[in-house]
Order: sequence, then structure tokens, then C-alpha cells
Amino acid sequence: MKKTFTFAILHFSVAFTLAYLLTGDIILGSLIAMTEPMVNTVVFYFHEKAWQQLKFNRIALLSPSKKTASFAIFHFSVAFLVTYLLTGDALIGGLMATIEPSINTVVFYFHERFWQRNEKAKITLHCHHHDLHQHSREISELPEVNSPTKVY
Repeated sequence: MKKTFTFAILHFSVAFTLAYLLTGDIILGSLIAMTEPMVNTVVFYFHEKAWQQLKFNRIALLSPSKKTASFAIFHFSVAFLVTYLLTGDALIGGLMATIEPSINTVVFYFHERFWQRNEKAKITLHCHHHDLHQHSREISELPEVNSPTKVY
């Protein structure tokens, strides 16, 4: 859920900035910025659930760009529909659907890479912890060494 939350923060920020610049209206820009990322965050959650399946997870780890492309398709669709429905303007809907998902696709890619690095770090840390734990167990199982023998 942390991953979804961080994605939502980034998405809201990009959407508001662009919606305000396109409409020149802070209220309409805010409404678009609240609605579009909210819908896309729900889509993102289910997208993540789908990509966590073993066969898709392997693809995502080997090629994060494929996972990014699949999300981009959903994102373009949601951006256009939400913006068009709120403004009634196909041009603004089209611009929002082109520019906002493009920016967020780049943001998504780096967001995904960040989370993958975190996951790899946890795995590495876990492996090293296991190795250290195993190593300490092996040392503790060694016969005790008596004090040095005095040689006369």
C-alpha cells in the first residue's frame, strides 16, 4: 500500500500542475487533479495486483518498460475520459490525455525502479542476515577451545 500511496502523491502533483496550466481555472484544475489521479490510483492498485502474478512478475522484473507500457494505456484512457467529462472540451481532454500520462509514465518508470531497488535491497539484506545468522550458528557449534596449553 505504501507504493500505491507514493504513486498517488506524485500523480496528484503532476495532474494539478498540468490541469491548471491547461484550463487556467484553479477550481476546474483542482477538480480534474483530484478526480483523474483518484481513478488512476484505483486502476494502479489493480494493475499492481495483476502484475504480482508469478508469470507477470518475472516479466516486470526483467523489463519494467513492459509493465510501464501496459499502465500507460490505462492512464491515457482515464485521463481523456475524466478531463472530457469535466470540461466538455475534447481538445483539453486530448491534451490532458497526451501530456499528463506521458509525464506520469516517466514518473511511473522511475517510481517502479525506486521500488525495485528497495525490494532488491530487502532481499539482499535478508540474504546477508540469513548468512550471518547461519555463520554465527556454525561458530557456536564449534567445540569450545580450552585455554592455551602451557608448554614447559
